[in-house]
Amino acid sequence: MKADPNNVLTGAHYLDGNHACAEGAIAAGCKFFAGYPITPSTEIAERVSRRFPLIGGVFIQMEDELASMNAILGASWGGVRSMSCTSGPGFSLMMENFGLGLMLETPCVLVNVQRGGPSTGLPTLPGQADMMQARWGSHGDYEVIALAPDSPQESFELAVHAFNLSETYRMPVLIMTDECVGHMTEKVVIPPAEEIELVEIRYSSKKPGEAWPFEATEDLISPMLEVGKGHKFHVTGLTHDERGYPVINAEAQAKNVNRLVDKVNKHAEEIIWLQEKDVEGADVVVMSYGISSRVVQPAIMKATKEGIKVGQIKMVTVWPFPEKRVAELAEKVKSLVMVEMNLGQVFLEMDRCAKGKCETYLVGHAGGTVHNPEDIYNTIKEAAK
Repeated sequence: MKADPNNVLTGAHYLDGNHACAEGAIAAGCKFFAGYPITPSTEIAERVSRRFPLIGGVFIQMEDELASMNAILGASWGGVRSMSCTSGPGFSLMMENFGLGLMLETPCVLVNVQRGGPSTGLPTLPGQADMMQARWGSHGDYEVIALAPDSPQESFELAVHAFNLSETYRMPVLIMTDECVGHMTEKVVIPPAEEIELVEIRYSSKKPGEAWPFEATEDLISPMLEVGKGHKFHVTGLTHDERGYPVINAEAQAKNVNRLVDKVNKHAEEIIWLQEKDVEGADVVVMSYGISSRVVQPAIMKATKEGIKVGQIKMVTVWPFPEKRVAELAEKVKSLVMVEMNLGQVFLEMDRCAKGKCETYLVGHAGGTVHNPEDIYNTIKEAAK
């Protein structure tokens, strides 16, 4: 399936990350957006509100973030690709219904343009401290997919990728960007529509009465059922059977929850996207994501010029975390360094997966600005000893 050429603004543009994200969603076929304004994500909603009337999309400003998340779940069950955006305080409010989306296995995309927190925090300044909330912010056991762009170009590309992942694995997908990426303006090249590959919504080919919305499949991903096509089924956040009807017992819970977890974990190697540079033969490997992946560059260059063997891993996918790759590297390198704009959230995963087989270092930062590259350089020097 290709993108609709009538909707794609082909060519080179000068866009900020938020506008690029909106254009990526439109290129991916998104036709429904429900959201509530919040700095620093509002430009996504503003761009969509102007573009959707031109392409037959529906934009709704909801009364709050709880309603916004619920609205996109409903639109997705109606057969429309849907999205919302928010930042820290709104992300907290969306978490209950994000969990509902996971339980209902509803494809949609939620963008969090992170700012400094906690609470109201720093509305106009950057942070990356919502990463563990992205992983565990709702209640219960589940797995998530979360992407982290480091530029306006990636904001466009990962918006398309997020919709493809959401359709492939039938679940909400997170784009965890940040204020710096959201508000920086750079050249964004949007390819022709025929070059943009889209994953189609996977509908059951079975006749009404023969198919159910949560039936077991070999790949653990149930096809959706088209509404208005004669299928009769139920949708609920309660533990349910394959028809969607509530079944409140431990056996149904085990079946439900294990499938929600396994459908991500058993496809983790297909989902995880890492960009590696100079990793083989390195003594120190620096891991990062989002805007921090750009800030590490001067530090790595300086350390390399001084003869330190430094590799870099940029995590395009942060969740699921690249456990196997970190475990492999821990056997080979002196040290792993995590650079992130928080006081050590994803670092904890890196440290856990290293299992004490190499030294691990955090270059943390509470947000408000990006890191000072000199702090990263000093940590690399220490890690190389």
